[in-house]
Amino acid sequence: MKSKQVLEMTDQELQTKLNELKSELFFLRFKHATNQLSNPQVLVTTRRDIARVKTVIRQRELARAKAEQKG
Repeated sequence: MKSKQVLEMTDQELQTKLNELKSELFFLRFKHATNQLSNPQVLVTTRRDIARVKTVIRQRELARAKAEQKG
């Protein structure tokens, strides 16, 4: 997932995507532990996607807080 795609999502879509990615990571870890995962790089990309989504969520929270503080 590209950063641009994440930035274009709404807050609700970001929360939904975060939940999906977390559950996907959970199942990928199980597959990796049982040697059923053919490409371990998928774990890395999933973790990075989670980090991207969390970063955007946090940036928006801080922006809202700053706007409330000013106004």
